[in-house]
Amino acid sequence: MKTTFAFLTLSTQIIFAQNIVQKLDDATKNLMNSSLAISSNLSFYVADEGGNLVYEFQGNKGLSTASTQKIFTAAAALETLGKNYTYKTTSSYSGNISSGNLNGNLFITSNGDPTLGSWRYEGYKPENFKQKLIEAVKKSGITKISGDLVIDDSYFDHQTIPGGWPWDDLGNYYGAGVWGINWRENQFDININGNDFKSFSYPLENVKWLNDLKAAGSSDQSLIFTAPYSDVALINGSLPAGKVSTVSGSVPNPPLQLGAEVKKWLKDSGIDFSGKVVTNSQLEIEGKKTLETPKNNIILTYESPTLDKIVYWFLRKSVNLYGENLIKTLGKEKKGNPSFKSGIAYLKEFWKAKGINSNMINFADGSGLSPQNYVSAKAQVQALIYAKKQPWFESYYDGFPTQDNGMKMKSGTMRDTKSYAGYHTSKDGKKYVYSIIINNYQGSGSTELQKILNVLK
Repeated sequence: MKTTFAFLTLSTQIIFAQNIVQKLDDATKNLMNSSLAISSNLSFYVADEGGNLVYEFQGNKGLSTASTQKIFTAAAALETLGKNYTYKTTSSYSGNISSGNLNGNLFITSNGDPTLGSWRYEGYKPENFKQKLIEAVKKSGITKISGDLVIDDSYFDHQTIPGGWPWDDLGNYYGAGVWGINWRENQFDININGNDFKSFSYPLENVKWLNDLKAAGSSDQSLIFTAPYSDVALINGSLPAGKVSTVSGSVPNPPLQLGAEVKKWLKDSGIDFSGKVVTNSQLEIEGKKTLETPKNNIILTYESPTLDKIVYWFLRKSVNLYGENLIKTLGKEKKGNPSFKSGIAYLKEFWKAKGINSNMINFADGSGLSPQNYVSAKAQVQALIYAKKQPWFESYYDGFPTQDNGMKMKSGTMRDTKSYAGYHTSKDGKKYVYSIIINNYQGSGSTELQKILNVLK
């Protein structure tokens, strides 16, 4: 009887597995045979938590991923840097303080904290940094500054945007670049009525506008164009007439923006300051000698939230800035070179060392915004399986959003690209790890891909 029972149980499991495979195959081929997918490419891979293949459709094919690229960057950062890693921003001074007068410059420098002035973290908002900085200046006995305010943005190199990002994206909030000093996530908001600017979330420093907006249509079809280090911004496209729309853009020079705000804070706090705001990158542009941050005379060390909290928002709200910042940080920490090229090379080496075929992970950035990323669904599943076995997995998985179909998974969306990657436990307790990516699909892709993944429920 025991033998018969075991045979029946095994037979049931085999039939069930075959049933899942058949359903996944039917759903996948129904999509690929549809008129909207006539020129599409799909990469789909499903495994159990042990890495055993359940189903694949061109699982080895490398496709543009959009934001599911972030699963590689987040995991590598957590393992390499540690979930308790923090960025640091310091303030110091040169010269000396005599009778309250600083006969020298006040410096602010950072190792690239992407959260400095972010609104996402309680206790780390712009007003929190302002309070601690002004308190530190006053505690040091400074009541007057005879020199300049120096924003030392030299920690990273000068390239703030990864190569391959589309020009249409650069001026919009999700296309914000990475600087040695970042501020307010390098993002600003404009309230616009039709084509008339009404207000900014904060005054933008040294930015002149070209406005080609049209008041038309019923939805936001606007685009902002800004370039790093430039003082000219362009907005075009259209916004609905007769209502106020909020449009978000990327700050063209965040270190300069922070400097302008700190100058105002000093004056508002009764600290006499009549000097200039200078950044090291601006000094280089002007052909002048840069100013080195003093190693002594540190009056403030301001730490960021821990990396696990940064990764949470990186994955949950798909903050591209965080991904590119982590790439530069990995390059700087592991290769002594903060360039995007160096960081991307390290990311590829990291995953190759974990057993992923290097031909399946052709990375171009850390966030997925570049259409030059080419990654296979199988590689994404392998990364997810590796992450699940690590002590930092809970911090990683916590950031995965819950999608419309109730499945907790990272999504990726870009023009003609849709992807999902994640983990799911079915009603009968089966644990699946999966990735699905479609390119050049002429619909949204969300409903269609979720319909396929619903088979795993």
